[in-house]
Amino acid sequence: MIDILYNDANKNVFVCPEEQELSSEFLVNKWINLVNPDDREVDRISSLTGIPEEYLKAALDEEERARIDKDDDCVMVLIDVPIIEEDPENNYYTYGTIPMSIIHKDNYFVTVCLRENSVVNDFKFGRVKNVETHKSTRLTFRLLYAVSTKYLYYLRLINKASQRVQSTLEKSMKNNAILEMLDLQKSLVYFSTSISANDAVIEKLNKQSYLKKYEEDQDVIDDAGIENKQAAEMCSIYREIMNGTMEAFGTIINNNVNDIMKFLTALTLVISVPTLIASLFGMNLGGIPGVNHPWGFTIVCAISIVLAVISGIFLAKKKMF
Repeated sequence: MIDILYNDANKNVFVCPEEQELSSEFLVNKWINLVNPDDREVDRISSLTGIPEEYLKAALDEEERARIDKDDDCVMVLIDVPIIEEDPENNYYTYGTIPMSIIHKDNYFVTVCLRENSVVNDFKFGRVKNVETHKSTRLTFRLLYAVSTKYLYYLRLINKASQRVQSTLEKSMKNNAILEMLDLQKSLVYFSTSISANDAVIEKLNKQSYLKKYEEDQDVIDDAGIENKQAAEMCSIYREIMNGTMEAFGTIINNNVNDIMKFLTALTLVISVPTLIASLFGMNLGGIPGVNHPWGFTIVCAISIVLAVISGIFLAKKKMF
């Protein structure tokens, strides 16, 4: 899918209609947004803008690492953006990251991502104000800032979800709740890795002259770096808290299993006493008292019950029950 974004004199963002004829002149100073483009769309944008196809396809690999590449007058900034998905089977949300590339060449500005993401959609649908598509450097830095703030937002959602799951686990150790907590823990690992990679990209953009910066641009990239570092700290804190929580619940589960095994062992000991008495009196041997007594069965049952009660009292004092 190809979206061509531009803004009017009031800096409102609009999307060109699909029937718009694309040309090299028309695409100048506009934002070209590619979402999971096929080979035909990649070849079309490459021929119109002169951007190498390998740059346009870099973000289509989910395992691609965040980095900056420069080839003559073409600069590609590849970063990881957070995504959120609903798990229909387990009825909760999962979080992850995917690569997104921001490409500069002459007066062309292109973003490529494997799927639609909320960062670009915020710009596309006017939730971000004062967007200027012809100022590509500032737009790049604003995208980096938006990515950092989106990580912060999703981290807060993860924290709220973990608190909700923790409350559920405190009432009942359900498998679904434990699996959700594990998914949240996995999401924090993905976020931590991606935030660290993005931080390296922001630092390189800040220190080196890959893109031409103005004074206002410097403020934006500084803010993006601050927000990204805050996201890294929050992610580290939430990971430690969640790891401690999972270890605590693991200990609780082990204690519960030990208590159940202890109870079953004590119950087995109590039940084994009547079984032993009945086995002794049930042997076909002479000389056993009460064998031919009319109250023999009653006597054997009474002895078994008394000994079982005594065993139970003894085990209860030893806190086996």
